[in-house]
Amino acid sequence: MVELGFKMDEFTLGCFGHALCKAGRWREGLALIEKEEFVPNTVLYTKMISGLCEASLFEEAMDFLSRMRCNSCIPNVLTYRILLCGCLRKKQLGRCKRILSMMITEGCYPSPSIFNSLVHAYCRSGDYSYAYKLLNKIVKSHCQPGYVVYNILIGGICGNEELPTLDMLDMAEKAYGEMLNAGVVLNKVNVSNFARCLCGHGKFDKAYKVINEMMNKGFVPDTSTYSKVIGLLCNASKVEQAFLLFEEMKQNGVVPDVYTYTILIDSFSKAGLIEQAQSWFSEMVGNGCAPNVVTYTALIHAYLKARKVRDANQLFEMLTQGCIPNAVTYSALIDGHCKAGETERACLIYARMRGDVNIPDVDMYFKIADQSLKEPNVHTYGALVDGLCKANKLIEASELLDAMFVEGCEPNHIVYDALIDGFCKSGKLDEAQKVFAKMSEHGYSPNVYTYSSLIDRLFKDKRLDLVLKVLSKMLEDSCSPNVVIYTEMVDGLCKVGKTDEAYKLMLMMEEKGCNPNVVTYTAMIDGLGKAGRIDKGLELFKTMRSNGCAPNFITYKVLINHCCANGLLDEAHKLLDEMKQTYWPKHLAGYRKVIEGYNREFIASLGLLSEISECDSLPIAHIYRVLVDNFVKAGRLDVALELHEEISSSTPFTSANKDMYTLLIENLSHANKADKALQMFAEMMKLGGYPELSTFSHLIKGLIKINRWDEALQLSDSICQMSQFIEQDIQWLLQEETYDRKNSAYFFDVSGQQRSCVLLFDRYLLVKEDLGRRIDAILNVD
Repeated sequence: MVELGFKMDEFTLGCFGHALCKAGRWREGLALIEKEEFVPNTVLYTKMISGLCEASLFEEAMDFLSRMRCNSCIPNVLTYRILLCGCLRKKQLGRCKRILSMMITEGCYPSPSIFNSLVHAYCRSGDYSYAYKLLNKIVKSHCQPGYVVYNILIGGICGNEELPTLDMLDMAEKAYGEMLNAGVVLNKVNVSNFARCLCGHGKFDKAYKVINEMMNKGFVPDTSTYSKVIGLLCNASKVEQAFLLFEEMKQNGVVPDVYTYTILIDSFSKAGLIEQAQSWFSEMVGNGCAPNVVTYTALIHAYLKARKVRDANQLFEMLTQGCIPNAVTYSALIDGHCKAGETERACLIYARMRGDVNIPDVDMYFKIADQSLKEPNVHTYGALVDGLCKANKLIEASELLDAMFVEGCEPNHIVYDALIDGFCKSGKLDEAQKVFAKMSEHGYSPNVYTYSSLIDRLFKDKRLDLVLKVLSKMLEDSCSPNVVIYTEMVDGLCKVGKTDEAYKLMLMMEEKGCNPNVVTYTAMIDGLGKAGRIDKGLELFKTMRSNGCAPNFITYKVLINHCCANGLLDEAHKLLDEMKQTYWPKHLAGYRKVIEGYNREFIASLGLLSEISECDSLPIAHIYRVLVDNFVKAGRLDVALELHEEISSSTPFTSANKDMYTLLIENLSHANKADKALQMFAEMMKLGGYPELSTFSHLIKGLIKINRWDEALQLSDSICQMSQFIEQDIQWLLQEETYDRKNSAYFFDVSGQQRSCVLLFDRYLLVKEDLGRRIDAILNVD
């Protein structure tokens, strides 16, 4: 072509230069341009840059960009987009940032599709911050981010198996808010993943709101979406919200699958709500959704823990008709029987799993012949070791640990910790130390649970010197104490009267980044109260709330008790009103949740164990009983009566209520308020509260003091009709009668009513004769 005297036109020269650059021969391309005496323009440079990008010669491409500027050629939007796309395809993300900055400075912007690709690339590289910044750049380019880019960003942040950091999640929430304002929706996968991440960081209300907002915009969650969120709520013990979401799921016509039912049945069973779990089991069977082995296992385990062995066995029979029990099922059977107090039966199941066929008592669990399904695993051993330790069968538990080594089953942390905890609770520190050493020999470092058992025992043995050594050992092993261990130490120090040291420890735990929880604060407040430092306890109560830690029922109970003991009755009454408005557990299940985290000894010291076992209502009467008793002692009967009326109208009749009735009747009688005393006496009888003999006596005395002899005589008839008396009450009455005989002026010199009083004593003597010789002996009557 050159020999014939022709020259290349601009288009031909551009194509040739592009081809040479693509082959890495860009110098020849530049020489050709000079030879052709062609003044390069933006189009030609752009084509050559495209070739260099295709050859991955990015340094050279950037050099051509600089050469353009030197030759007074201004790169246009196409130049930048070609350069940007070339770098993007080869994941040259650092250069992409530089190019993007240059082009935006010169008023050029990528196309929406390139923006989407950039956001996707930076999300894949984990640079979510820059990906989010690109959304603002899109807005500056006079475009609105759309469906694709928002889903790319939020999906990139929330689509990984690991939860994003809180900062990253906040970024996703900001993007979600902007997306809503733009009228854009998330796709099905991203709704599920976004809700999962929100739940994972405890933002359950936000997750619930996201689903509702997407539904309002036409999104219809499927079974998978609902199931994942329900599962996350259940795992976080948010069973009430899970229940509401499940009901909403059915109302929207979404059919639950076996996974949905199973996660609900398992979670509600673990929360002790077996009736609801059974209801769902029946519902799923009725709807033709076949339960799997996990469903059966969860409900069987719950029945056994609730000591409903017959129901568990019936369910196991159903299981064998459609499923094959596995090692998890048998581990659950062993654990359930242990928790039901049937450790012997749990041991028989284990022995049968080991191949001992001469145990007919557990034949029903072994009808399927496949022995490989019944081989004990580490979870089986863990359940049995824990059960034996809790049953104080420590020798058997220790032998089971040896059996694990023989069988080639490596014990895990759960097994070691259960055994150490068992020995510690039994006061056998030497044995616990041996297991501790064995655990270390097999490569297991002690964790917070291990140390927690040791510290608890040492405090009970009042070995404070060793507690400090254990704490030092923890820090040496880089095992930071958690809130449970700090709380144990605070509680332990308070119990031995070292409240100052306990308070300093609580301050130290905050400095170490471990915030005290409600149990920690409550233990400290109780310790201060017992040390007579109620003012400091009230001050700590205020600090607790200002630090964002909400007090619960137990906290209020402790503080009210100590306020009453120190005569701060108005403060105690104020706390009661505050508790009712804010932190009052409305159901027994909620109360049981409240007491989780407190050790048994602490709950027992507050008198709650007996009350919660007495009835299925909330054990709140004790708080009122303390307040009523103290207001009565202070002579403030009006307030005591108001409190009594309030508790009587909201709780069933218990021994605590009866004590309050008895106390008020006695004091009303002494205060010459016989009508109110008789009214309360009638109420107590109507509610099934049988009065003590002392109650009759106080009423009779009260009536006599105001000259109501006829009523006193009628009441004495009631005493004669009573067929059963408590010995202590009988002796009390007889002592009162002897006292009154010695002080006959009190009885016989009241308004000249000698004859009525003699009749009253005749009634008492009739009671004496009915009680027989034993009463005669007590009275010393000839």
